[in-house]
Amino acid sequence: MSKFRHYYSFNRVFLLILDVTLIAFAFKLSNLIRYGSLEMGYEYNVFFVLFALVWWIVSGFDDYVFRVDRLLPCDKRVSDLLSAFVLHAFILASCIVIFNLEELSRLLLLYTYLSTALLISVSRLLLSQVFRYYTNSDMAHTRYVIVGAGPAAAALFQTLSSNDDIGTKFMGVFDDSVDPGNPLSSQIKGCVDDLKEYCLQHSIDEVYYTLPLTNKEQVDDLTAFADENFVYFRLVPDFSAIVQKDVNMYFYHNIPMISVRKEPLEIASNRIAKRLFDVAFSLAVILFIFPVLLPIIALAIRLESKGPIFFKQLRPGKKNKLFVCYKFRTMRVNTQTELQATKNDPRITKVGAFLRKTSMDELPQFFNVLLGDMSVVGPRPNLISQLDHYSKLISKYKMRHFVTPGITGYAQVSGFRGETKELHLMEKRVEYDVRYMENWSLMMDMKIIFLTVWNMIKGEKNAY
Repeated sequence: MSKFRHYYSFNRVFLLILDVTLIAFAFKLSNLIRYGSLEMGYEYNVFFVLFALVWWIVSGFDDYVFRVDRLLPCDKRVSDLLSAFVLHAFILASCIVIFNLEELSRLLLLYTYLSTALLISVSRLLLSQVFRYYTNSDMAHTRYVIVGAGPAAAALFQTLSSNDDIGTKFMGVFDDSVDPGNPLSSQIKGCVDDLKEYCLQHSIDEVYYTLPLTNKEQVDDLTAFADENFVYFRLVPDFSAIVQKDVNMYFYHNIPMISVRKEPLEIASNRIAKRLFDVAFSLAVILFIFPVLLPIIALAIRLESKGPIFFKQLRPGKKNKLFVCYKFRTMRVNTQTELQATKNDPRITKVGAFLRKTSMDELPQFFNVLLGDMSVVGPRPNLISQLDHYSKLISKYKMRHFVTPGITGYAQVSGFRGETKELHLMEKRVEYDVRYMENWSLMMDMKIIFLTVWNMIKGEKNAY
């Protein structure tokens, strides 16, 4: 989508300015409803700046917050916008406590937040409709043709036709020999030699070349023609025989390379951002939550059963490297530590059952995060025995070990937690773990953390 990068950059700036304007309007409107005046006090002007700044930071985690085109599914837009509001409210509430802003009217804050969420959501809806009208009009269309009628051409035609939100208009196919049963046979406008004249007569903007790249002379000739006549010439190589899913293509200097698996954490900047977040989040938990809960949990564990407060166990981490995983002890001391916990497991103590239900037994793992053995969010580290067993039964099981394991994960908040006595349950975990790897973002981590906290509050039926 680099062709439309200029559009998305402008779109982002425009929507950010619009959001700040709507936030300012929401503040004025809320002040008018609460106090009967449009004039806000000094503390509310300062709070407006903080409110807008936090929104800018939060929305920066996810580019989809600033997308109104229909290339992005509606449910994805709504989900990301809702997640942004939740995260914004969480950070804003923290700022109110940290900066001692308790004197602000709670009713005014409620009015402001509700009106801001309503105005921004409605604005996204209206802009989506405007965008739809614009992209369906003739002035927005980019005319394109396809050279070749093979599988790559059919796939390209299907993709561009179903995603006609960026204003593309299909004008035909050019190929020297086409089977009558070919799905594109009705779209043939001529042979490849007819392409140049057709482009000039119909003001074609783009040519997509999907034939094999063995005819260098033809490719060079069409490239020269396109350059001379201000036509964008794009090569669409057919990799369908090699890969059967979405791939990432990038350049190392001037050498094109293809990664057959999408993995955002391959990018160094993403790994650095995730690591910085892990360190900051785990330090906050260790400094502010752990000292309060440790004495209570330690005393409860000791009063019910003899043994250590902490439980240590080797677990496979990134690239199957073993590390010592820390937890609060939730079982009576036993020799069956490689045996997965089951429902009504007699080894689990009453205190341990509560800790497992609320996930508080995982708190010591924030030290693992600081040590770099774990991440706050990632595939849960399974037992060594599970690694040996499931890697032989599930083809993608080892893929989950490409990334650092996490205290919580996408599979866990999606309902796949607890005992895995049936193979399909572990298969679903692996499926969600791989999906997390392929779609990672800081916003996704925020969502998973929020859902984890919510599950801790309400309790989970599969946590035992």
